[in-house]
Amino acid sequence: MITKKTPEEIVLLRTGGSILAGILKQLGQAAVVGTTTLDLDDLAMSLVEQAGVEPVLLGYHPTFAPYPYPAALCVSVNNCVQHGIPSALVVLQEGDVVNIDMTIAYEGLIVDSGITVGVGEIDADSKKLIAVTREALMRGVKAAQPGGHIGDISAAIEKSVKEAGLSVVHDLCGHGVGYAVHEEPSIPNFGTAGTGPLIEVGHVYAIEPIVNFGKKDVVFDDEGDGYSVYTKDGSFSAHFEHSVAITESGPLILTQPK
Repeated sequence: MITKKTPEEIVLLRTGGSILAGILKQLGQAAVVGTTTLDLDDLAMSLVEQAGVEPVLLGYHPTFAPYPYPAALCVSVNNCVQHGIPSALVVLQEGDVVNIDMTIAYEGLIVDSGITVGVGEIDADSKKLIAVTREALMRGVKAAQPGGHIGDISAAIEKSVKEAGLSVVHDLCGHGVGYAVHEEPSIPNFGTAGTGPLIEVGHVYAIEPIVNFGKKDVVFDDEGDGYSVYTKDGSFSAHFEHSVAITESGPLILTQPK
């Protein structure tokens, strides 16, 4: 069942989303040469404490994982597509592409967002990857119109990425959010417009294109940390994500600064 949030809850989600956007901005600025991904997680923990919000991913136990998630952030570097666990052993280098994904709760309501940044000077391919993924997110958000269908979001994202000659990952997708980390509906980053569940006022979605510079195929690290996902061909990957409320006047991005 797809839940609907009340106008009052959407106001709270927007406040929480603004807090999360501010935290992610600071984390992106901190992703510099010599920083470890664990350093970023330590900073995130400090920032959530200052803001008085809850780092929801810490201790979260998805059904696919062998143990609860041990950090506040997912930090996925270069060919790591998603769910990279922060580590003191992963030291950021010039030219790296870093995805920082975070989920927080404010007043008991959950928002989810992610950014991808370059470390130092990045090459032209990486700049293109980041720009294409960011644009795909904005096209997906624009397509989330009340009275439409989830497939409209999926098709808009896929078309945007394909036009640029890159690949959307099929094995991971967006989702509903607000009362829980993952709610219905699933929001694939590929599909056909006019299909799927109806988009209705009061829905809140985490829209998140995940884009590979190479092919779409990924490998799940089941024999390693049980969380990380990598591109099969070793190409770099990027991800941007907003939590978005559906209102009478259209989609409202919750996870941006006020």
